[in-house]
Amino acid sequence: MLASMQGLKDLVARLLARPDEIMLSLGAGGELLVARLRALLSLLILAMPLIAALGGAKSSEVVIGLALAVFVNLMAQIWLALARRQLRYGWLPYATGTYDVSLTTLVLVLLALGDPVAATNSIVVWCFYLIAIAITALRNDGRLTLYVSALALLQYALLVAVVFSLAPHETLVSIDYGTASIATQVERLLVILMMGLLTSVIVYRMQRLVEMSGNDGLTGLPNRAWLLQGMPRMFETIRNDGGSLTLALLDLDRFKRINDEIGHRDGDRAIRHFVAAVNEILQEKERLVRIGGQEFVVLMHCPIGSAWERLDRLRRSMGDRPFLPESGRDPQVITFSGGLAAFPVDGGHVSALLGSADRRLQLAKRDGRNRVVARDA
Repeated sequence: MLASMQGLKDLVARLLARPDEIMLSLGAGGELLVARLRALLSLLILAMPLIAALGGAKSSEVVIGLALAVFVNLMAQIWLALARRQLRYGWLPYATGTYDVSLTTLVLVLLALGDPVAATNSIVVWCFYLIAIAITALRNDGRLTLYVSALALLQYALLVAVVFSLAPHETLVSIDYGTASIATQVERLLVILMMGLLTSVIVYRMQRLVEMSGNDGLTGLPNRAWLLQGMPRMFETIRNDGGSLTLALLDLDRFKRINDEIGHRDGDRAIRHFVAAVNEILQEKERLVRIGGQEFVVLMHCPIGSAWERLDRLRRSMGDRPFLPESGRDPQVITFSGGLAAFPVDGGHVSALLGSADRRLQLAKRDGRNRVVARDA
């Protein structure tokens, strides 16, 4: 029981958490995919009024449907143009999610003007609530899924309440749409709720899979895959909003020898000991990434001079906090060498920055290790 409650708390916490750089990047790609899908569906919607007319629908319903189809296609092209500028508009998924749900409600309201039962018993239009919720899974943002689900529940519940409170009882029977009943509307609200919960679980599972593929198993830190996918997002943020970014490449000195002396189990603990020390100096939004057995990348939002001072201070303090092996062996002082590179001065993309930082790391090793180098010799 306790395990189940903890699992539920973890699910809710992850769904409500702000996506990291990789999730935002994947979500932007998903938003573009949704925009393309919306544009395609909008073209298909153009055919629906014509099909309704051939089926003997009322002329007023056909005209309303055709006008809405034109409007939907126009808006679909606007959303598509905005989505092509990936990561430019953080509000876009919420705007399009609100649009998808509200447009469905608007169509039902217009149908209700001609036949109140149409607003509560129309299957085709009502299903677009479920579609609006389902496609939020492509954005990889649990907050968006919960928001769109709640919005759909709220809008449809209000619509049903208005119809049942304002329409005379005898008008809640329709030749075309049957009889409107409270029980049926409760069932529909439950289906919307279930779709929201199902989509939320799908988003959670997708987030976990991406997290597992982008995280180091030993330390829980982001790994090389995360670095390669997340850095472009950081670069774009720096270009758009300003600020500084320094990449530091760190390598533990002679760690293979230490690992052989104290054993692999204590070696793993020594890695975590070092990670804990580095994490203490990181500020908000700064990242420590493990890219190899004893190699790490630190992403610091400060000029290269400030980054050097912070890392060199850490380097000097490592002598005062030796690692204590559980095997009873002597305490081990963990030292590291580092090379720094500043964006965009030392490189405008990931490989260039890593190349500059590695060149300076090699200088640090050549000059005796246990030092941090911020510029070429």
